[in-house]
Amino acid sequence: MTTATPAKFKPYTRQTITHARQWEWLTPDLQEAVQVVSHVLPFRTNEYVLDQLIDWNNIPDDPIYRLVFPHRDMLAPRDYAQLRELVLGNANPDALAALVRKLRLQMNPHPAGQMTHNVPHLDGVPLRGLQHKYKETVLFFPSAGQTCHAYCTFCFRWPQFVGMDDLKFDARESTELAAYLKTQPQVTDVLITGGDPLVMNTRSLEAFIEPLLAPELAHIQNIRIGTKSVAYWPQRFVTDRDADDLLRLFERVVAAGKNMAIMGHYNHAVELRQDIAQQAVKRIVNTGATLRMQGPLIRHINEDPKSWAELWQTGVRLGAIPYYMFVERDTGPHDYFQLPLVRAHEIFQAAYQMVSGLARTVRGPSMSAFPGKVVIDGVVTIGGEKVFALQFLQARNPDWVRRPFYAKFDPHATWLDDLKPAFGHDKFFFEEEGGSRSEHGHAPGDRKVIQLVPASSRAAGSVSTSGASSASSNNSTISTIGAAVSTGTAGAASATGSTASAPSAA
Repeated sequence: MTTATPAKFKPYTRQTITHARQWEWLTPDLQEAVQVVSHVLPFRTNEYVLDQLIDWNNIPDDPIYRLVFPHRDMLAPRDYAQLRELVLGNANPDALAALVRKLRLQMNPHPAGQMTHNVPHLDGVPLRGLQHKYKETVLFFPSAGQTCHAYCTFCFRWPQFVGMDDLKFDARESTELAAYLKTQPQVTDVLITGGDPLVMNTRSLEAFIEPLLAPELAHIQNIRIGTKSVAYWPQRFVTDRDADDLLRLFERVVAAGKNMAIMGHYNHAVELRQDIAQQAVKRIVNTGATLRMQGPLIRHINEDPKSWAELWQTGVRLGAIPYYMFVERDTGPHDYFQLPLVRAHEIFQAAYQMVSGLARTVRGPSMSAFPGKVVIDGVVTIGGEKVFALQFLQARNPDWVRRPFYAKFDPHATWLDDLKPAFGHDKFFFEEEGGSRSEHGHAPGDRKVIQLVPASSRAAGSVSTSGASSASSNNSTISTIGAAVSTGTAGAASATGSTASAPSAA
């Protein structure tokens, strides 16, 4: 499908946002906040978001405005004042850079052990552009996809976008991915993520997907692409120059007998009200691919259950599948965005009650925490004690999945780390089995950041399968991470191969 004058993608950053006509509609205080806070947190938006998704009569409370524009309250008052003085005072660039890095490192840039427990190894070398937390699924970060059409202010992948190369996942080609997957026959899913892989043109994306269709990788059943483009730039599927080529690529994957799953990130119902956004959904599902809808519950943005119900209902009508409502992760400006878990459950329950069974495929509210995806099933009273009813939807140790467990009710808790076991227990069951609620439950030696090695710096021919084959023989989840990270903690490698305390990604 084409139009006479298809829209051209036009991004705006801190350096160029002043050229957008909407800039003059902001008060001086709001303009200052964007210029100051965007030195710490990434800022990028585009003309479609500005023109079609933001209600400029409702600034600064419009949810999409809060979703993409930095705000003063995202930093502690003292930090904001110090940063403001350096930014507006044209201070020494080195002093500004030092403060910016300090503030970023205080924001838990890679939560849930992504750089300590999720990085797989091949022949003893950590693979820079991969993560492997759950035994069935490998995450792949192509370097050309490490940006987005616009940045969400809450995004837990924000270190990918701010130039912190030592904390960045990116792979320049797929050779190591294919080599690693050949040693991991238990892996059925590859999630291509970022950033947003769909900032790449179709030819570049095809170069990463094509090797996954090889006969020797027949065990790969599902190829997923994590993307926000369905909301921030639906033209990618409708009017972009290679939009039709992209859809043909999806059809090729389906024709090869694999499931092409587009993991669409939606945060508010307004993102699916636009005609072109609905066209994008229809065009995706018409290729035989599936589109699953997921996103976190975020204070200031999507606390209204009616918005979630509308989003899910519209998606189902168009052929998409409601998939996850997440709890906002403990990274970045999470104090600004987080909600108490009890409130998160109330919002989910209220939205769930508004939709038919076709939309009740959605799961949540779910915490992608260190040991796995923990869903809050409800608040109940058992034996006179008020508790949270919890269970794992996915876990480092597959034996933990769907085992109910309980935490003391805490009206202020916002994350798994805040919870305490119920009924007088000292530990949750998975902690007794060698796991941990958090990567911070380990000694410093267990939590050191894995130094990622660029593929280009490895010796020629070093990517072989000999060193990793033994790992796959015991159905290991993360082939050699235990050797690199663990210092002998009991249970560091369970029978399933998961490390003693490994984190989450997808």
